[in-house]
Amino acid sequence: MTSTDQQPLGSPFSAATTAEDIVAGRDLSGMTAVVTGGYSGLGLETTRALTAAGARVIVPARRPDVARASLKEVNGSEVIPMDLADLDSVRSAAAHIGDRLDQLDLLMAVAGVMATPERRVGPGWEGQLTANHFGHFALACDLYPLLAAAGGARVVVNSSAGHTLTGIRWHDPHFRTGYDKWLAYGQAKTANALFAVHLDVLGQGDGVRAFALHPGKIITGLQREMTLQAQIDRGWVDEHGNVIGADFKTPSQGAATGLWAATSPLLDGRGGLYLEDCDVARVSAPDTPMDDGGVRAYAIDPDEAARLWDLSLAATGATPITR
Repeated sequence: MTSTDQQPLGSPFSAATTAEDIVAGRDLSGMTAVVTGGYSGLGLETTRALTAAGARVIVPARRPDVARASLKEVNGSEVIPMDLADLDSVRSAAAHIGDRLDQLDLLMAVAGVMATPERRVGPGWEGQLTANHFGHFALACDLYPLLAAAGGARVVVNSSAGHTLTGIRWHDPHFRTGYDKWLAYGQAKTANALFAVHLDVLGQGDGVRAFALHPGKIITGLQREMTLQAQIDRGWVDEHGNVIGADFKTPSQGAATGLWAATSPLLDGRGGLYLEDCDVARVSAPDTPMDDGGVRAYAIDPDEAARLWDLSLAATGATPITR
């Protein structure tokens, strides 16, 4: 992937497209997907759309009882326990999936946390980087043999426009010298984008292609760590919690770009790209406002992606993927 590939393709869809629009007329029978966070917010819309089109969806969930209640009427879905911030839990979930499947067509990394208070997990890792990136990284590495066996699998990673807040803080990725919840979120979202870049490099020979995306601005459970006043101050909601921002999407619209990444024939033979509004995003200038869209060059830089991959392998002890 080069920056010249990071150009819109002329997709027939748009920011207004819904999850239902993406899968309309599609038959995904025989396909199996793993959707992290697939029981709430964008993940729930993703699971509903995939199963409605005939796919089998496995939903790893930190709160399996809540997940089963949310998905009780979604035929074709099944829940397994997994906590992305606990690598032992991730490995256990991956092993469980491996026992059930011979191949995996889609891995959709939808789960995430945003702007959380400082939390230390594992060996003192920063919590947002761990839950958003390290957990998904370890899961993808463990599931890679199943993805390779599918002969055309796709990995879709939810990043965010929040990646524009910062690149990887190589000097202090775990914020040991002072925590900033928004910079920690931004770094984790940049990590999501870079993860897709290098996974695509490693997976191409096995037909495994990877994409990252900005789903758009959506009010979901992702904001649960923010007070109502903080959301009011940002102009997102009114005093009753009702969405007032004109540029906000519904959860179904927010799930559309991920589903487009998972299923669009326009992306056949492509990968390592950052997507938004159901198309490939343009590269944005360093001073472009976050809400103006696009992807920063540092978030798709192949050298940065390779460096993050090596850091992640060393940190997690995940099984390496060889080309």
